[in-house]
Amino acid sequence: MTEIRKDKTYLVSLIRERQTVLTVGLDSDSKKLPAVVHGDVLAFNKAIIDATRDVCISYKINFAFYEALGLKGWEILEKTIEHIGGRHFIIADAKRGDIGNTSEMYARAVFDHLGCDAITVNPYMGSDSVKPFLRDGKWVILLAYTSNMGSNDFQQLKLEDGSKLYEKVMETTSTYGNASNTMYVVGATHPEELKQIRSRYPEHFFLIPGIGAQGGDLESVLQAGLNNDGGLLINASRSIIYASSGSDFAEKGREEADSMNLVIRKYLK
Repeated sequence: MTEIRKDKTYLVSLIRERQTVLTVGLDSDSKKLPAVVHGDVLAFNKAIIDATRDVCISYKINFAFYEALGLKGWEILEKTIEHIGGRHFIIADAKRGDIGNTSEMYARAVFDHLGCDAITVNPYMGSDSVKPFLRDGKWVILLAYTSNMGSNDFQQLKLEDGSKLYEKVMETTSTYGNASNTMYVVGATHPEELKQIRSRYPEHFFLIPGIGAQGGDLESVLQAGLNNDGGLLINASRSIIYASSGSDFAEKGREEADSMNLVIRKYLK
């Protein structure tokens, strides 16, 4: 079977076809699953995917929740990605970032072995920690201004020229690739900054975590960040996958996704 090339044109076509920018985060914690699945992370993932596959464009798989399970977790990763299939954008939320030869190994694991379409990368070590991930038809999603409380510890630091550290990170890393292979993580908890970032990077896609459990406001993000292509991947994890602790967990997750899409479609051009 020919692999689908998930370039920018393809991503925009998914947004237009499904009329959404919703990404479902599979942060599946084996200790928080509904009793009905008896701790079976793969069965849980499959149920969530089957309930939401027609109302989202992307799935973001947080590797930490699978790596914590050892070899079994890696097998769950493989089978989860296989179950998602080819008609979605698959993000490896692995936050890698190391010297070049190590990054190349990470790239092989995520792109060649698992077949993911994108990977989150920490650019702190500079260009040689990012460029090995830049491949034809694949995406690098760089941490810029994240949604967690600790983001202010470093990312907001002012430099001598008056800019902030996260702004310098974006300015420099934007030269590594382009708007067709590079995205940025911008937290939903920073809507004013998102508006400014959009004005500086009108063509780039942004991955937006922080809606729901972390306090980000969906409408504020849509108003600040959408562009003519959509330009956003708005992630919801806990609010969807843990929408119910009962046997109706997948159904309730779908209802939460539908509720978010009602808001998204008001603003989506």
